[in-house]
This record gives sequence, C-alpha cells and structure tokens, in this order.
Amino acid sequence: MNSKLKVKVGSVYIGGDAPVSIQSMLNTPAEDIEASVSQAKRLEQAGCEIIRAAVPTVKDVKLIYALKEALTVPVVADIHFDYKIALECVAAGVDKIRINPGNIGSDDRVKAVADACKNAGVPIRIGVNSGSLEKSILEKYGHPTAEALCESALYHASLLEKFDFNNIVLSMKSSTVATTVKAYELASVKTDYPLHLGVTETGTEYGGIIKSSAGIGSLLLHGIGDTIRISLTADPVREVVAAKELLRSVGLRNDGVEFVSCPTCGRTKIDLISLANKVQESLAGVNKHIKVAVMGCVVNGPGEAKEADIGIAGGDGCALIFKKGEILRKVPEDMIIEELLKEIEKL
Repeated sequence: MNSKLKVKVGSVYIGGDAPVSIQSMLNTPAEDIEASVSQAKRLEQAGCEIIRAAVPTVKDVKLIYALKEALTVPVVADIHFDYKIALECVAAGVDKIRINPGNIGSDDRVKAVADACKNAGVPIRIGVNSGSLEKSILEKYGHPTAEALCESALYHASLLEKFDFNNIVLSMKSSTVATTVKAYELASVKTDYPLHLGVTETGTEYGGIIKSSAGIGSLLLHGIGDTIRISLTADPVREVVAAKELLRSVGLRNDGVEFVSCPTCGRTKIDLISLANKVQESLAGVNKHIKVAVMGCVVNGPGEAKEADIGIAGGDGCALIFKKGEILRKVPEDMIIEELLKEIEKL
C-alpha cells in the first residue's frame, strides 16, 4: 500500500514503486561545519540514503553548502518558523525542506516557500508530532490522538495545495507506538502523499530500537510507508544500522549479511554469546547477500539452521562448520572465526 505519489529528493525517489529509503539526522551543532560534515560522511558510509540537518538561523545555511559539496546523498534542511531560512536553503541547493507551513506566518510567506520549492523541484516534508499540534485541533480531540496528528498533517498540506504545490511528504509521529501506527494508518487511506515513518522521542538505543521496530515494522508489514528514520538518543550511525536491519527483517532489503544465532540452552558447551558478538563484528565489512548462523549445539544446530548459507555449531572447545545444513569440518575454538571467514570468501 505504498503511496501512489512519488517525489524526487536529489537522486532518491520516495513513494510509488520506489524502495523504502533510510534517513537520519545530524546531531552536531549547525555552526560546527567540520564536525557536521564529518558525521554526515560517516552516515553516508554506513548506508544512510537521505541526511537531514537542522538549520536554526539564516547564517547556518552555510552548512547546507558544505554538505552538498561533501556528500553524494541528498540533504534535507530542517527548519522551524522562519520562512527566509527555507528560501536561502533552496538557493543553496538543498534537496528537500522540512517545514510546517502553518508555523511560518501569512499566506504570502507560505506562497514564497511553495513557489521557490516548485521552481527548484524541491519537495517539502510536513512533520507533525504530539508536541506541535495546533490549539484548535487539541481542543477538538482533547489530547494528541492519532486522529489529531493526521488532521494536523493534512491541514498543513492544504496550506501548500492552495498554491498549487503538491510535492509533499508527510510524517505524524508520537512517542506512543499505538498512536503513531494508527495515525499513519489513517493517513494512508486519506492521502496519496508519501509517508515518512518514525516514532519520536523513543529514548536510548536499546529501548528506542524496540519501540521504533514495533511501530515502523508494523506499518511496513502492512504496506504502509515510503521512507523511515529510527530516532535514537545515540550516535546517528546506530540509527542507520538499525534501519537497515529492520528493512531486512521485514523483507524489504536483501543486501548484506543476514545474521542469525540461537539463544543458547543447557546443551551449550561454548561461550556462544561472546562468539556470536565477535562473528557479527567480523561480518561488518561483508557485502554478500548471505545468511550466516551461529548455533550453540552440534546436535541440533546444523539442522535448525539448514537454511543458512554458512554457519557454525559450537561444541566442547570446538565447533562444526556447516553449509546449508551439511557439516564441512570440525575446527578448534581459537580458529572458529578465521575458518568461518575463509568459507564465506568462497561463497
């Protein structure tokens, strides 16, 4: 149920038949251009496909120039209230604007932004969340409900549509997973605009990934959503890593290594937790589309993970290396990772 409309953000398409794209946002100070560019490059290397940066003041537009020069992926300017910043960012060659039209003032200001973006082919993302709802909408619903979030997003879109602008992406995020999911479900039947998925204010990495996966994953499995950001109070690169894994988990990506490991049990005779972590770390630079399994039991491991392209099953001070469930050989504990990587090279 991907959106029917498609927008172009630099070299990346969002919506229609385009694959779901991965976004993240810089958390470095906008005025620290060197740190911001450095972080953006790390995000690009990690697989981030659209990078957003806050632009708090007009003088910070110089960051957009620097990012556009340093990156090959599209750049989004995150702007609040000041329409002049949006105009300057468009002039700087930004690929998308994130701004809520209802917050920038009179119709002439909204029209100025709409016209500048239309002439430059720059889409606008409207991003509403529980803390940004209009007073009238809050009074109507009593609190930030899913219906309130959806209505707010569509209201902001109507302010742009009035000036014949429909190059729009919508997001409506709550810190409550159920509210977020329902808001996007409502939007998916009320509009054809592409939807940017995310759960906001999810917390630190562990809890944030769980909440984001529950919300974003649920929507994606029902065909809703066109681009995602997993928001974490963490290094933004961790957002990208989590997003890639989520897309693989719901069957929307088949790039890179799919890693599986068993939860261990009383039959385990090897330090599988440590081994699994070391194997996963060693696979970070492998770009082959393969499934790698780390199992704790030589009795059941090869059979349980027979769909894996390659895997290991721990024994007592040793491990079996197996391929598609067939045992290849036994290796000592201190040679497991080295021998596993040799077999992966052959695939």
